Amino acid sequence: MRNLFMLILILASFPGSQAIAADSTIEITSPPDGAKLDAMEQSKIDYSVTLGAGADHIHVYVDGKETALLRQMKGSYTMETLSVGKHDICIKLVNKNHTPIGVERCIKVEVE
Repeated sequence: MRNLFMLILILASFPGSQAIAADSTIEITSPPDGAKLDAMEQSKIDYSVTLGAGADHIHVYVDGKETALLRQMKGSYTMETLSVGKHDICIKLVNKNHTPIGVERCIKVEVE
């Protein structure tokens, strides 16, 4: 466990590790966090992304499950029908190997 902690500290100290988060941005413009969505309507997420160092494209997750790979940096994505209840929707920046780089934006919605 101590070795894992040391490895994390070492990796965090590499030049550029902070730059990834500093020059990458994700904005979810719709729906707003905490929104109530209608179960009878299609659910759509509007977003705008700036790719920084190490980022190649984005993945969309609903309740922890990857639902889309998107290469457009601004636009909208229509999700599959969401069941009634609470859901977490996240956009994560990933590298060319589809590995998340640690930059993400999440919202919570409730479908009624």
